[in-house]
Order: sequence, then C-alpha cells, then structure tokens
Amino acid sequence: MKEDIKAMLERMGLEVVDVGNSVLDTDDDYVDFAVKVAQKVVADSGARGILFCRNGIGMSITANRFVGVRCGLVFNEETTKKGRTDDDINILSLPADYISNEEAEKMVRVFMETEFDGRERYQRRINKLDEVK
Repeated sequence: MKEDIKAMLERMGLEVVDVGNSVLDTDDDYVDFAVKVAQKVVADSGARGILFCRNGIGMSITANRFVGVRCGLVFNEETTKKGRTDDDINILSLPADYISNEEAEKMVRVFMETEFDGRERYQRRINKLDEVK
C-alpha cells in the first residue's frame, strides 16, 4: 500500500520523503516511524505526513503527542475531508488491514487536495489544542 501511495503522490507532482522501512519487519515498532513523520511535519509547517499501520491507532496516538501535529485516523473519504476542513489534520493515519489500496488512494487524494476551512471556530479549536499539555 505504501509503495502504491508513494507512486500516486509522485504522479501528482509531490515530493515524497519515505522514513519507513523498506521491507516488512514484524519486530519493528510503529512508534519509531510515527515519531520520524511527526518530527518532519513539526519542522515544516506546510508538510503533510501519512502513516501506514495495521489498525492506525498506535500511530495516531504517537503522532498526536507532538505539539502542532493533528493526526487523524480515517476510514473513508468523508472522514478524511472533514479532518482536513474542520480540524486541519496534517498527518493521515491509514488502517491498512481494514481498507483496500483503492480506498487508501482515494483518501490520500482527498487529504492532499482538501484545504482547511479556516473559519474562526475551527481555528479557535486548533489553537486550544496547541495549548493542551
């Protein structure tokens, strides 16, 4: 799934930085990869990250520990769109065991093409999130 998404993003003309494993290793720890992605997104306010996980939960928990990260665990195009418009998610966590490659591609496309709504109430909520310790 990751390789398919990378190829799609490159076809869209986007720069892809892969900080994940190049081979499946059942003994690796998702935390290590989520930290790398979150650090890159925090360092570049315009960056967006994508996490691939079996269920997506651990990755999203890890990424959301970073101030400035708003990671959304999504299951369809609509939750992805609402995550971007309402919550300005900047990292997408994909539950690879529960979605097809085709569904993942649709969600990633929505994630990359949808802009934050920017309404005051949404920005106010994001500002509050950054103050949570």
